[in-house]
Amino acid sequence: MSDEPPAAREIAPAKLNLALHVRGKLPDGRHRIETIFAFCTDGDRVSAAPYEHIWVETKGPFGAEVSGYDNLVTKAAMLLRERRGPNLLDGGAWIILDKQLPVASGIGGGSADAAATLRLLTSLWGMDPKHAQEIAPELGSDVPACLLSLTAKGTGAGDDLSPIALPGISGTPVLLVNPGVPLSTAEVFAAWDGEDHGPLGDWRKGRNDLEAAATALVPKIGNVLAWLSEQRGTTFVRMSGSGATCFALFESEGARDAAADAVPQEWWRLATFLR
Repeated sequence: MSDEPPAAREIAPAKLNLALHVRGKLPDGRHRIETIFAFCTDGDRVSAAPYEHIWVETKGPFGAEVSGYDNLVTKAAMLLRERRGPNLLDGGAWIILDKQLPVASGIGGGSADAAATLRLLTSLWGMDPKHAQEIAPELGSDVPACLLSLTAKGTGAGDDLSPIALPGISGTPVLLVNPGVPLSTAEVFAAWDGEDHGPLGDWRKGRNDLEAAATALVPKIGNVLAWLSEQRGTTFVRMSGSGATCFALFESEGARDAAADAVPQEWWRLATFLR
């Protein structure tokens, strides 16, 4: 392959669940949730250019963990290509995924990558964006939210979306911290206590109902949450998704940066802002 990177680029923003209430089960067996999605200004990076077939390269600190054809970027590209029709199947795309976010970490890395790929390729191939919207739920419950990449309330399995306004949240400094342990979403949901602890109202007064299950599987999550809560200038601390990434909102960029500098070396961190 050429050393020249594809010209069209997209950020695949890190996803945060400001609150996540598990309310029970849906008829199809998936868990019924209520959640508030928010997105960061930073994340993975996806780029693409026309090519004779679908070719996906990975790089970045976590690129080796998602290399090969069994990843959501490849699946998204293949599914979208099928929607182009039989006369257009000879065209493809050369895609580069720069994987900056840890894998299986509760911040929607794979889902955001798939969503960025759908956005890029619908533009590259001149397709109606409705095709991306139709495909997104097939790739995972978080992919529709990541396709939107705006603050929204998710119900159902998290894929029934209602955009919402949270005044003053855009531009909030945020620090993401992961203890360096991948965590299976399926295992965390399987360990959920099965209790409906009530509906989601004000996200600041809400919960992450998966936190206890995730912490039981990875006790270091408790250490991260405790450490974040001790940092000066924090206004809110919570685990995101099924973990193990936790996050803190800060009253100022300076306070966030001071905390980022103090994160234990063995933990992954990302200092960023909410979109």
